[in-house]
Amino acid sequence: MAAPGYVSQLGTVLRQALAQLVRAPSHSRRAEAARHWAKRSLAFGALTALVVVALMFLLDAYEIGLMPPRGTAGLWPLRIVTDFGKSEYVLWALFGLLIVILLLAPRLRGLSQAIWLSVGTRVQYIFLSVGLAVLLGELLKGTIGRGRPFVGGAANAFNFSHFAWSEIYASFPSGHATTSFALAFAVAALWPKLRWPMVTYAVIICSSRLVLLAHHPSDVVAGGLLGWIVAMGVRYWFAARHLAFIIRPGGRIDPLPGPSAAHVKRVARTAFAP
Repeated sequence: MAAPGYVSQLGTVLRQALAQLVRAPSHSRRAEAARHWAKRSLAFGALTALVVVALMFLLDAYEIGLMPPRGTAGLWPLRIVTDFGKSEYVLWALFGLLIVILLLAPRLRGLSQAIWLSVGTRVQYIFLSVGLAVLLGELLKGTIGRGRPFVGGAANAFNFSHFAWSEIYASFPSGHATTSFALAFAVAALWPKLRWPMVTYAVIICSSRLVLLAHHPSDVVAGGLLGWIVAMGVRYWFAARHLAFIIRPGGRIDPLPGPSAAHVKRVARTAFAP
């Protein structure tokens, strides 16, 4: 049974972790950052919307006709790969990591605890970026009700059943694309050196959805845009509260220097020590 002191400290850590997310924004350059985010989001969103419409008319039906039949036995490796972009797996993994960080935090003191909690703040950012993007994506899927490739038997890019809330009419936007691009943006925002590995991961996940006939090209483009914009918005929310990010003059948001891998490993050994 946990000691009363531990339980009390655990509650304090949890309250502080949640309170920092909802406290009033205090960064002096938050208005600049908001304008910067809005301009980029609107510009990129408008461009992507044009691409999505063009894909629907010009490429979607043609592309799915080039793919191997659904259920082709030789595609089993892709069925494994595509699961790395499944929202349930990504979110449960991140949630589990948050729980581990929370449970071990009361075992630490001083600088070690501060380092551990700073890691927790960064995981919070990634979790919320993916979680909010997925939630919004699910609302759009059910509302728009676009049929998945070959639902109805034909390569019809305009097969819609609005407000169907059915798995076969949940093609737009792609949930895997939303998840993978939100995760890719969030990780790269915190650790810029990982930008290209994360972009590669997201592109592979999106490509697997096309080959497996789970989505049309416009679905994955729209899903990628959704994940990108939501993760960018959550980054602004954190930066405006001096959490994990700093706002530069002009509104650009950069990651705050975090603990090194060596520091985190050393603190983790202390936290796990009996």
